[in-house]
Amino acid sequence: MTIYSGKNVLITGGLGFIGSNLARILVAQGAKVTLVDSLIPQYGGNYFNIVGIRDDVAVNICDVRDPFSMRYLLQGMDYLFNLAGQTSHMDSMSNPQADLDINAAAQLSILEACRQVNPEIKIVFASTRQLYGKPDYLPVDEKHPVRPVDVNGINKLAGEWYHLLYNNVYNIRACALRLTNTYGPGMRVKDARQTFLGIWVRLLIEGKPIKIFGDGMQLRDFNYVDDCVDALLLAGASDEVNGKVYNLGSSEVVGLKSLAEMMIALVPGGVFELTPFPSDRKAIDIGDYYSDFSLISRELGWSPKVPLLMGLKKTLTYYKKHQESYWET
Repeated sequence: MTIYSGKNVLITGGLGFIGSNLARILVAQGAKVTLVDSLIPQYGGNYFNIVGIRDDVAVNICDVRDPFSMRYLLQGMDYLFNLAGQTSHMDSMSNPQADLDINAAAQLSILEACRQVNPEIKIVFASTRQLYGKPDYLPVDEKHPVRPVDVNGINKLAGEWYHLLYNNVYNIRACALRLTNTYGPGMRVKDARQTFLGIWVRLLIEGKPIKIFGDGMQLRDFNYVDDCVDALLLAGASDEVNGKVYNLGSSEVVGLKSLAEMMIALVPGGVFELTPFPSDRKAIDIGDYYSDFSLISRELGWSPKVPLLMGLKKTLTYYKKHQESYWET
């Protein structure tokens, strides 16, 4: 795509997992990229994620909860990829106020700043499949009822709907992508705050057993980060998507036990163990989940291209090489 060449692009959460991978592609396409990140330790921002493009992007260390900084940064931007968020479901339950502030209140503040200083901007918001809750049917399409099972899902839903409201009422061009389990180089692996797959990667590399809660039969779908970035760029480039939400997903659906078996086959000596659900996790577990992503396929031509096994190989290879930059060894 050449649409981003020469354009001013702001990425919130830009030193994080998806934001940094998106930045690399935008830089390669000739965009003028500004990254915003709070670098709060729990949230995954990491300067190592932009090694190789550090001199090609502007980095602003600030919190999306700071309305004055965001108002200043949004001026003159052509695109906003709004990826900053609190992603931990468990943290949202133990500290619901922080989750509300980041995933809901800050989103409203950002949109209000756009309305006041840059109403021409185009926004792509990173939402989540978590807002569906426990599925009534599979695969889950965009018409499925939304019934979040945790604070994070409720606040992400509010953040998503603020974007759609400002699109519909104030003509702030915005859409939302409901991401499923995204993985790959740059994801947080020191703990399970971003994705359980991250801590699995770390445990395997350290020679420790992967821990699977329950019987391991829970079904999931996964997107390699390159495929997620493709979807974000396609959504940003199209005005046909304004005011809409789209599921991402994969036709490769796998049980967690089978996923663990795939991963340990790639790491000599790797093992996994089944363990009972802790009560706090069991209370917000959604059971089986995988997405129907046919809408974005029809309307934008998007479909995942990286097979799960290939993506896992790339991810493990990356962290074996760079583990010292992602956790204390």
